[in-house]
Amino acid sequence: MTRPNVSFEFFPPKSVEASFRLWDTIQTLAPLDPTFVSVTYGAGGTTRELTHEAVTALHKATDLRVAAHLTCVDATREETLAIARDYIKSGVTDIVALRGDAPKGQDFKATENGFASSIELIEALKTETDATIRVGAYPDSHPEAGSMEANIAYLKRKFDAGADAAITQFFFEADTFFRFRDACVKAGIDKPILPGIFPIEDWTRASNFAKRCGTVVPAWLDEAFATAIRDDRHDLLAQSVVTELCSDLVDGGVDHLHFYTLNRPELTRDICAALGVTPKVALAQVA
Repeated sequence: MTRPNVSFEFFPPKSVEASFRLWDTIQTLAPLDPTFVSVTYGAGGTTRELTHEAVTALHKATDLRVAAHLTCVDATREETLAIARDYIKSGVTDIVALRGDAPKGQDFKATENGFASSIELIEALKTETDATIRVGAYPDSHPEAGSMEANIAYLKRKFDAGADAAITQFFFEADTFFRFRDACVKAGIDKPILPGIFPIEDWTRASNFAKRCGTVVPAWLDEAFATAIRDDRHDLLAQSVVTELCSDLVDGGVDHLHFYTLNRPELTRDICAALGVTPKVALAQVA
């Protein structure tokens, strides 16, 4: 099996303890030589400043290529573009451009003088900056899309607006990604689409989260975890299931996997090791 490229997603810390956990995560995963790492926004833009601080710190303190998430939520166009320009000026030239989620229990509503969609954000970033722009993609279809055809058509509009690559929402079966990838090619999309991988730390939370974001939970997987939890084999099954998913993707021609680490690196590290992704470089020391 060919060694895939990897990238990792982190979320910004909200406490001192969480800051140490993030740094421990980086220390563990950076030696695997990721193509890039990304730092998320919270729903409703709640971690905007924390994201900015984490991105800037990672860029200054390590040799990692850092991608900053940027959304349309709770900011004007000029405020959003000012953040983007600040990133570019500081040397952070990768942006993950998303519409973003509204606060829990609310529908998305554009801020006055703000971007109304990810497409508007991508167009502006393409005009105003020289950033590498990655966007979201949904193999199980976005919950707000009327159909898979509409879902893929909207992704194509993101690429037509200037996106360079897409990162998918996580999924549980390789065929889900392959069907989506083939449909995207048929629709004329020829840019990279990176499968998003979700290491399963806790099946109950993972399956509940999947249902909220529209990811299909296969019945066989629900049943397998029910048995594994009863027999105290949850962690063994989780590693086996996700490793097999990644192996199937690589065997099917995927050359880059993007891991949603949840700032808990052990399972991601172990899955990578099983795929032949072993330490190559040491993390640069803090200046």
